[in-house]
Amino acid sequence: MNLRVFKKDIEFFVAEFIDDCALFVALNPHKDADEIAQIIDEAVELYNSLKTRASHPEGNKKAFYRALTQEMFAKLDELCEKLSSVVSKQE
Repeated sequence: MNLRVFKKDIEFFVAEFIDDCALFVALNPHKDADEIAQIIDEAVELYNSLKTRASHPEGNKKAFYRALTQEMFAKLDELCEKLSSVVSKQE
């Protein structure tokens, strides 16, 4: 995997998650969106962190990017769980 593809992957997966959050808010405008906004902020912070760290690899590049990919998916899973808990609480 090259750096350009990895950065596009970061952009795609985080953007998809943010789209899911925005869709929930759009479909439920009468609900309190503060918690969703906090989750979106966390996703944006993750995006910025991953893009910055991807540009400055440390040590073995292959292992570094593999670890960064695993971290990205683990953190996105955590954010998805937070979103799911807010959505189920709202209903």
